[in-house]
Amino acid sequence: MITLDQALDTVSQLPAEQREMLEQILHRRRIEEHRRELAQSARESILAFHEGQGRPQSAEEVIAELRTSLLSPDE
Repeated sequence: MITLDQALDTVSQLPAEQREMLEQILHRRRIEEHRRELAQSARESILAFHEGQGRPQSAEEVIAELRTSLLSPDE
C-alpha cells in the first residue's frame, strides 16, 4: 500500500489535464459513495418502520431533533 505522500507525489507528476480528470473522478466517486450510504440508511429506516420500531412523533419533535443533530459537533 502506498502512503498519502507517495500518492500526492505521483499525482503531482501528472499533466494538469490529467490531474483535473482525476479530481473529477474522485469527486464523482465520493458522490456515489454518499448516495450508497444514504440508500442503505433509507433501507434500514424502512425496515425498522415495517418492524414497528420507533415511536410516533409530531413534525415539531422531528424538526427539533434534526436541528439538534445538525448543531451537534459529535457527528
